[in-house]
Amino acid sequence: MDGSVNEMIGWRQDFHRHPELEFDLPRTSARVAELLESFGLEVHRGIGQCGVVGVLQRGNGPRSIGIRADMDALPIDETNGVAHRSETPGKMHACGHDGHMAMALGAAKQLAENGAFSGRAVFIFQPNEEHGHGARAMIDDGLFDRFPVDRVYGLHNMPGLPLGHVATRAGPITASEALFEIVIAARGGHAALPHMGVDAITVGAEVVGALQTIVSRKLDPAMNGVVSVTGFETDGARNVLPGRAWLTGDCRALTPEVNDRIETSMRRIVDGICAAHEVGATVGYETIFPPTINDADAVKAAARAADGVADKVDADCAPKLFSEDFAHMAGAVPGAFLLLGNGTEGSHARPLHSADYDFNDAALETGRALWVALVEQELRAD
Repeated sequence: MDGSVNEMIGWRQDFHRHPELEFDLPRTSARVAELLESFGLEVHRGIGQCGVVGVLQRGNGPRSIGIRADMDALPIDETNGVAHRSETPGKMHACGHDGHMAMALGAAKQLAENGAFSGRAVFIFQPNEEHGHGARAMIDDGLFDRFPVDRVYGLHNMPGLPLGHVATRAGPITASEALFEIVIAARGGHAALPHMGVDAITVGAEVVGALQTIVSRKLDPAMNGVVSVTGFETDGARNVLPGRAWLTGDCRALTPEVNDRIETSMRRIVDGICAAHEVGATVGYETIFPPTINDADAVKAAARAADGVADKVDADCAPKLFSEDFAHMAGAVPGAFLLLGNGTEGSHARPLHSADYDFNDAALETGRALWVALVEQELRAD
């Protein structure tokens, strides 16, 4: 195996053994910055709290592109028995951000050593992707003002997609995510005297059922959307009808218009059912992640670069209903988000955010080669 691939594997497995969460990434961000400095990049720390930017300038080319990798892990107890398993109870890299960092670092090193380009490559290492706050924090801290780029690119490993495969598409590629909480204020009472009050469970159950009609009856069948009630709690007891109920859940949409339609429909349903039962209710609806909208020209450029390094490129894949805060970066400057095959067997095919998932080290070389090819293509030296 190529020694540089072994080096990337070493970085990846080191990150995996030492996962850190959200904006609390002291070891991870320091290690990323140290490696970038050792490659000869101009390094900037503490952007968006603990984000790291490495700038590689070569020649006098006027163009600049950004390559983004996320750094944070998840609050999950790892069940894998691998030698590089997490050494921190309750934390693990269950989404492959360890691999995303390693391949971006590998690309930065290769380009610093012998990159054939003229212009500026900006390597962006972002905190807190999982909660949807890191990209926005870096942008608000002047990321693209201090390090302007013509285009920005990101990728995510994809369990179940074969190794060596790359997928992307123009337009929406990942969904928005909105969290909702519905609080129903009814009139509880004795379980033997239901006619003396209004049971919050009965009202809440009607709301849960009616919410399922949003996607099936309120959205155009050609539009993708998901409404999931994930929690239903009350203040009732064995012999006490509850006076309050709390419904919580998650909504996904591929366009802001569909997300708005879901919210509007939800509020109307709750207001109507609660009015019929003469009880009060509040609806909280917060969009955490916008949809990631890929720029068509950026997708074409990424697909051209991938053609030379990947076994297969799908430039019109189906959109995914998971969410990504790279959406904020692609909303600030033209960009493209790509999916990289993580394999079809064992822990490499397990769903993201699973305790038995693991990033596939065999995907590192394709990821690195993709970033190198993209930089050299987009910043071609004349």
